[in-house]
Amino acid sequence: MEFEVIIGLEVHAQLLTESKAYSTDSTEYGSLPNVHLTPLTLALPGTLPVINKAVVESAVKMGIACHSDITRRNIYDRKNYFYPDLPKGYQITQDKTPICLGGFVEADMPDGEVLRVEITRIHMEEDAGKSLHIEGEEESFVDFNRAGVPLIEIVTEPCIRSSEEAAAYLMEVRKMVRYLDICDGNMEEGSLRCDANVSLREKGTTAFNKKVEVKNMNSFKNVQRALEYEIQRQRGIYESGGAIEESETRNFDPVSGRTIPMRSKEDLNDYRYFPEPDLPPLVVSEEWINSIRDGMPSLPRELLKKFTQDYKVPDYNARVLTENKGVAQYFDELCGQTKNHKQASNWVMGPVKSYLNELTKTIDEFPIVPKDLGHLIDIIAEGKLSNSMAEQRVFPEMIQNPGRSAEEIAQRLNLILEDNTEELREIVKKVLGAMPAKVEEYKNGKKGLQGLFMGQIMKETKGKANPKEASKILSEELDQ
Repeated sequence: MEFEVIIGLEVHAQLLTESKAYSTDSTEYGSLPNVHLTPLTLALPGTLPVINKAVVESAVKMGIACHSDITRRNIYDRKNYFYPDLPKGYQITQDKTPICLGGFVEADMPDGEVLRVEITRIHMEEDAGKSLHIEGEEESFVDFNRAGVPLIEIVTEPCIRSSEEAAAYLMEVRKMVRYLDICDGNMEEGSLRCDANVSLREKGTTAFNKKVEVKNMNSFKNVQRALEYEIQRQRGIYESGGAIEESETRNFDPVSGRTIPMRSKEDLNDYRYFPEPDLPPLVVSEEWINSIRDGMPSLPRELLKKFTQDYKVPDYNARVLTENKGVAQYFDELCGQTKNHKQASNWVMGPVKSYLNELTKTIDEFPIVPKDLGHLIDIIAEGKLSNSMAEQRVFPEMIQNPGRSAEEIAQRLNLILEDNTEELREIVKKVLGAMPAKVEEYKNGKKGLQGLFMGQIMKETKGKANPKEASKILSEELDQ
């Protein structure tokens, strides 16, 4: 039998707010256990939750980015279940009125195809705490610092057909939340988490079989590993004549690469959803939505299109440049300072990124402003400075002395290229005259020797000859 893989993803993005979803407790990561707690987070008697405006705005931003419809009148709900690290015994979430409905995310596959993943809903909710199982201890511990930290849950339709598609979608979602500055996207720290619902069905059929939920996938690689294992496990069951009898939740073990049963999958009625009595309905006005939209940055796919179509940057360069929001914005500003856009992309991808990587700095810490780097690129394009001297001598000086003109530095270091054609021609003749045997070899077809001649010319001129002019004169002299 041939099977079709059916995957739906639920992505939880922890929001970059200073306080929790319904209290003023800090959301700081990495603090000592149980220090970011007030009676509000614990829902002690007499306390009332308060809606965090920044959470709503983050959710709307993601909805706009995903082309979703924004729900104007939102009702909060209680999702009831017992879990040791859920101090209230329930979670404030959204059930019937998720803040965002529908929409889609486009992602690039390795083969160049564009994947379109349909979104079912995006809703706001709060995180649980964290259970700690320490080796050698008879009891588990719990840290409630994370309890109440705001999340958005992005739920897809069951339209993903492979582990590769799932990874491509997740990478795009991480890029989007980082561009929007609503989540840092660190899967290793748990601020971006993914649960996958996986099932198989015989090709040509339309009914869905029982699905299995897979949890604990903390990297893109582990998402693919977990899905590939689960797909093979289910295929083996069907091929041996069996069936997936009930929905269950399984945990991924990254050491063995296997999924392990955790519990049977809860049904919706197990959660006993009902409207949150302590929070009024939230009305999101058209004016509020428009003000949020106006404050949003350009998203990666918008910039990719701009870089390739407006700036004529090669597709590969544009994809590398849009991987990081700060780098993309720096390059975009740089292209406003120079018309040499291809050279600008090479500089950002080459010397600039090398400097940042070597010192583990971000683009925000890069000392050369786009205007000054654009000037350096322009004087290279004008033939005043060689690219090698710019990279080896001028660029390091500009880093050490931010704000100093590239041309001023090049002049001080005596690196400005000379355009005296007659003087240059005499130097070319001198170089060729000193190597008659090599000139003869060149004329007999050994054209690769031109590089040797150019090297000698640059040596004679101490690197100050205009390479284009020198190459032109060299060709003229060799062709005589």
